[in-house]
Amino acid sequence: MVNFLSFFNFPLAELEVGKHLYWQIGNLKLHGQVFLTSWFVIGVLVVASIAASSQIKRIPSGLQNLMEYALEFIRDLAKNQIGEKEYRPWVPFVGTLFLFIFVSNWSGALIPFRLIKLPEGELTAPTSDINTTIALALLTSLAYFYAGFSKKGLGYFGNYVQPVAFMLPFKIIEDFTKPLSLSFRLFGNILADELVVGVLVLLVPLFVPLPVMALGLFTSAIQALIFATLAAAYIGEAMEDHHGGEEHH
Repeated sequence: MVNFLSFFNFPLAELEVGKHLYWQIGNLKLHGQVFLTSWFVIGVLVVASIAASSQIKRIPSGLQNLMEYALEFIRDLAKNQIGEKEYRPWVPFVGTLFLFIFVSNWSGALIPFRLIKLPEGELTAPTSDINTTIALALLTSLAYFYAGFSKKGLGYFGNYVQPVAFMLPFKIIEDFTKPLSLSFRLFGNILADELVVGVLVLLVPLFVPLPVMALGLFTSAIQALIFATLAAAYIGEAMEDHHGGEEHH
């Protein structure tokens, strides 16, 4: 049983998908499988960052070259979506989203997590669990609200009645649909990819799953890019000056 969006032990929604490993800490129930794979992904990113920056060379090569390319790619993404003047403080946030989702997606496709036996359930990519994707989407919502308030103060609420006042209910609904669309798009695509590959491995265990796995790696990378791009776009939209004519693209 997976409970998500729960509040004071009253679940607002439940999704029944087989058995899962839970850790009970007082009144708090933690999804053990998601924590284990998430810690693994975080560990990979931390080790890669330390290894790439431990012996920095003037002419980069190997892992340092890869990490510098990733940083340049993320910087360009943030600059294009948020704007030349305001993108720099948001590079770490957008970069963390992209790298965590990217490594999570690829870990589910490349690492045989299911060979690790657990008391209940099995290990999968963190992003194939709805709890992870909703948490990432809610962090994105908090980020663009903070971006808007930090720049405009209470004037941020003026965006809700632009260009006309009757847009207010639609803008409020949009604030709810943004995290929902982000979370369910990522969750649905990664879960579907893992299920398809799993079924094909059972039915035709040799060569047929390989093209599907290669396609899954490509779509997993695209999903990470889409999530990070939309997150940066929402942040840029929240800080956009609708009256001053300032462009953020």
